[in-house]
Amino acid sequence: MALIECRNLTKRYTRGENEIYPLRDLDLDVPAGTFLALMGPSGSGKTTLLNLIAGIDQPTEGTLVIDGQDVGRLSRSKLAAWRSQNVGYVFQLYNLVPVLTAYENVELPLLLQPMSRRERHEQVANALELVGLADRHDHYPRQLSGGQEQRVAIARAIVTDPRIIVADEPTGDLDKPSAHAIMDLLTQLNKELGKTLIMVTHDPATAAYADLTLHLDKGKLVESPGTEHKTVEAAEEAVA
Repeated sequence: MALIECRNLTKRYTRGENEIYPLRDLDLDVPAGTFLALMGPSGSGKTTLLNLIAGIDQPTEGTLVIDGQDVGRLSRSKLAAWRSQNVGYVFQLYNLVPVLTAYENVELPLLLQPMSRRERHEQVANALELVGLADRHDHYPRQLSGGQEQRVAIARAIVTDPRIIVADEPTGDLDKPSAHAIMDLLTQLNKELGKTLIMVTHDPATAAYADLTLHLDKGKLVESPGTEHKTVEAAEEAVA
């Protein structure tokens, strides 16, 4: 059974007398341990799908079942609790709090968890060690390079040990060497720690790191002529 199951997934917004559908009747299965890249033009529904899977937003119609939980039917408070335990989010522009150190930024998600200060310290230290920034724990974002800031953001995303990591253009604001380093790190999290990783990107070179690349256009999954397109079945075989 897939970790993530979308059936007739639809998101609708109303603007005045107009109805806008970022996603419409989308069906998708994502096996556990998959590294999935989502590509498509601006406005195709990529980030909307990412935010639904991350529990930041909820579908208008259809079902979204993750690890047996129909997250589309959860209340806002229960959805927030589910998200804090199951999903880590990596943003393009890092979204670090500038007045907090790297350590304090990574610690933030744990402040919502029932754990001791010592337990929080151990998890933050482990996360920073994993992304190679143990020696920068007391640095503020302004004292870090863009690549280092994104590593802090990744440490924050994984500090709760979520099953799913979602990343919205994680290399979009980085130079090429930093982008390669970040993608190597995300691939390590997927391959060595078994995290299911779903990434939005416009860059084919970045998408090439994924096991599976799917293309969206006008809220629907489409084939992309001339682009190697791995099937969901192939992804299941790859992570089996």
